[in-house]
Amino acid sequence: MCQCLTASLAFQSSPGFELNPQFSTKSGACLVWSEAIHTMLISHAKWRSFTELHLPPGGTAGHMLKCSLASHESVDAMSEAALVHGGRADVNPVQDLGFMSTRDLTAPDGNLRGVGWIRKGRLELWPRE
Repeated sequence: MCQCLTASLAFQSSPGFELNPQFSTKSGACLVWSEAIHTMLISHAKWRSFTELHLPPGGTAGHMLKCSLASHESVDAMSEAALVHGGRADVNPVQDLGFMSTRDLTAPDGNLRGVGWIRKGRLELWPRE
């Protein structure tokens, strides 16, 4: 695990959030905030595998907010809604692995959003490093 990710993990887990090892690797860590909210901390190298957009410079705020939706169709619908409401859809390549799909969009304010779906009971197919 890179030094910046180790430091972020120590800081973010200090309130008592637990690590979810199923979605944690040497390049990313999943913290469970609640039953409904999980957050991913990823290395800069891993970030660059998700998007060609630049990382914000140090001292500025920036993040990619991803949310899990109920179906593959709802992922497509949210991307289409982004276009209708002034955002940009598919700012990164669409990922469709059959058992899971993700699409990334930008909100009109420029913040990066991601939406995804994964078929329950298929987590063993999640690509790991």
